[in-house]
Amino acid sequence: MALKIGVLISGRGSNLKALLDASAAANHPFKIVHVISNVAVAAGLEFARAHNVPASLVDHRAYADRTDFDAAMDAALRKAGVEFVCMAGFMRILTDGFVEGWRDRMVNIHPSLLPAFKGRHPQRQALEAGVRETGCTVHYVRPAMDSGPVIARAKVPVFQGDDEAALSARILEAEHRLYPLALELVATGDVAVRGEEVVFSDRAMRALGH
Repeated sequence: MALKIGVLISGRGSNLKALLDASAAANHPFKIVHVISNVAVAAGLEFARAHNVPASLVDHRAYADRTDFDAAMDAALRKAGVEFVCMAGFMRILTDGFVEGWRDRMVNIHPSLLPAFKGRHPQRQALEAGVRETGCTVHYVRPAMDSGPVIARAKVPVFQGDDEAALSARILEAEHRLYPLALELVATGDVAVRGEEVVFSDRAMRALGH
């Protein structure tokens, strides 16, 4: 049975589209069963509709605090039968309670080689630091921002003359390849987490180039 995935978005949803496109293949090990956006005009909602995936708007502005907002998202995910959650450009900080409720069943992709350049504008941070390479990271989610056991990274070169837009676009291309692969390996059991350690099968090691 395919792993039932819920995806949280806030904007353009390009990583959601990459996951949807991957999951459309026959006998794929994961299936996206629900998408939640906290923004009504998020372009990613159109990708969900195009793939006939149910989507919900859970507007954070409609709730008194983060706890109530997270409770509404949690209820929507569980009602949809979601087994595993992917954050894909979701721009809200989750409460510890929500994160612990989905512990080891929620992942995120971040546009840097974590633990470097956490938080907002990591591409700008990379340029300001003068590094020659950066990239993206898929990791299990923990309460601390942009932390948690790492599943996979992809390196991206920083070229002389890069601006934030050019570097962001290059990293995004890598994200679109890395995220579906990492989630596939989780869905097949080739990647698992034990405590704060990620365990890889031989197949996962080969697929990720370890």
